[in-house]
Amino acid sequence: MSFSKSSRYQEGLERRGSSQDLGDALNKASTRASRHELQMKGLETNLAENLSNFRAVDSLLQETFTGLHRNARRAERAQSSHVPRINEELDESIDELTDLAETLPAIRTDVSDIRLVYDSGRRKAQKLVADLEWLDTDFYERWRVTIFTSSSPVSWRWKALMRLIFAVSFLVFAYTSWIALGGAYRAHRQRLVWGERLMS
Repeated sequence: MSFSKSSRYQEGLERRGSSQDLGDALNKASTRASRHELQMKGLETNLAENLSNFRAVDSLLQETFTGLHRNARRAERAQSSHVPRINEELDESIDELTDLAETLPAIRTDVSDIRLVYDSGRRKAQKLVADLEWLDTDFYERWRVTIFTSSSPVSWRWKALMRLIFAVSFLVFAYTSWIALGGAYRAHRQRLVWGERLMS
């Protein structure tokens, strides 16, 4: 009887121990399951975020590829239409530059001739203006400038003739004035002498 009781007691203990072990195992398994569930949720979140990033990158790549294809088509159109036109314009410009290089010496010669004609005309115009100003002055001023200065616009022969006439006129005037003064002085002296004689 005692043996059966003890065996039952041991079986009960074993059952309790096994039930505790089973409970601990269940707790550990539930803890692991909850941990794995949290990890799965984190992985799902990361996966969703990575998927959204992948979609954004994919859309950006699609836009980039679309832009590249569009630019490639534009470049092909430009190469097929604009490049030949640019080449034609460059050829025309080269031809025009060649013509200009050939005609440039003649143009330079014409410009130098025009400059010479312009300078000659300007000098003639200045001379005509000076002559008009000279003719516009009165006779006395022209006579004074011709005789006493060297800036009059007349020939040296005319200056020499005018100065000779002035010198001769001055000498004649001085000589006649001297004779007149001498005659007046003698007349004055004779008048005084005749007056003294008459009074005596």
